[in-house]
Amino acid sequence: MGRVVSVNVGLPREVEWKGETVSTGIFKDPVEGRVSVRTLGLEGDGQADLTVHGGPEKAVYLYPAEHYPFWRDELGRDLPWGMFGENLTTEGFLEDEVDIGDRFRVGTAEVVVIQPRMPCFKLGLRFQWPAIGKAFLKNGRTGWYFSVAEEGDVAAGDEIERIGTDERGLTVADVSSLFVGEGGKETLQLAVDHNGLPDGWRDYFRQRLA
Repeated sequence: MGRVVSVNVGLPREVEWKGETVSTGIFKDPVEGRVSVRTLGLEGDGQADLTVHGGPEKAVYLYPAEHYPFWRDELGRDLPWGMFGENLTTEGFLEDEVDIGDRFRVGTAEVVVIQPRMPCFKLGLRFQWPAIGKAFLKNGRTGWYFSVAEEGDVAAGDEIERIGTDERGLTVADVSSLFVGEGGKETLQLAVDHNGLPDGWRDYFRQRLA
């Protein structure tokens, strides 16, 4: 059993980055009270580039609160909840304990684990540290995306309960490790065959097997 530490939302805004104006939805702030969880995300939340963010396969982004001490030490500064652009900051579950296809009840919503988060340059923008994306992947502290199986609502303090376990045993950490070139052929084949993983991932891993 886990719990929601913070619910974070934010709408796209324009910011300056390397001499250009960039539209981004990575700035999320904690909100009080109950927030609706819909098929395409949380009420009051939004993404700037819908070709790579958002959609039903990236409806809700979770990031473990357990990772924050590491990053605070790494960066030498305090970090507020939502700093990684996550909708849910949580306690109780980590990437190597959660499988692709696992089903959870979060508040009154039911959600399904779909994929780890692969950072784009906007994570570097948020932290004013371009190299954070590589560090994020290398150490496996990626968090993951949920799809929404049943709509509901969520608030800070709600319990997170795993109500269904995918028996194939492909963890979020496994997928991230495969992406950075780690993991064996057996795990790679498992990812290729796993219909709970988005097609883009499976196609990429299929090419690796060829």
